[in-house]
Amino acid sequence: MIKKIAIVVVALIGAILIYAATKPDTFRVQRATSIKAPPEKIFALINDFHRWGSWSPWENLDPAMKRTYTGAPNGKGAVYAWEGNSKVGAGRMEIAEASPPSKVTIQLDFLEPIEGHNIAEFTLDAKGDSTNVTWAMHGPSPYVAKVMTIFFSMDNMVGKDFEQGLANLKTIAEK
Repeated sequence: MIKKIAIVVVALIGAILIYAATKPDTFRVQRATSIKAPPEKIFALINDFHRWGSWSPWENLDPAMKRTYTGAPNGKGAVYAWEGNSKVGAGRMEIAEASPPSKVTIQLDFLEPIEGHNIAEFTLDAKGDSTNVTWAMHGPSPYVAKVMTIFFSMDNMVGKDFEQGLANLKTIAEK
C-alpha cells in the first residue's frame, strides 16, 4: 500500500514539474485607471522616488524600512533602494527612462526574499480633463517561478498592490 502511495505521489510531483515547464518564459502584470488630473501632475509623482511614500502600496508595510536615494534627484538615473521586513524584502529601483509627461520605465531588482529582475512601466495618456494611467511590470519567469504560478497567481498577488497604488495615486493627484 505504501509503495502505491509513493508511486502516486512521485507521479503527481512529476506531472506538476512537467506542467510547470510548459508555462511561459515571461510574465506581465498590468493595471490601469483614469485620473482627473493632467499627466504632468501625475508624472511628477511617479518620476520622483522621494514622492512615492505618498502613494506606493508598499511604503507603509514596514515603518522601520531603510530607504536610500542615490543618483539623480528624479528622472533618469534616480535610484531608490530599500531594506525591510519580510513583507517588503530588499531591493533597488532605477529610473531607466523618463519621457515627460507620458512614460517612466524602471529597472526593478528584488534581492530578498526572492531575487528577481523586472521592468516596471508607467504610461500616461491624456484624455480630455483626465489621464489614463497604466502600471505594468514584466520580466523573465524562471523555472521556480513557473512552479509557484501553478499554485499562486502573480497577477492576483501583485495586481492587487498595483490597484491600491493607482487608487492612492488618484487620490493624491486629484486633490
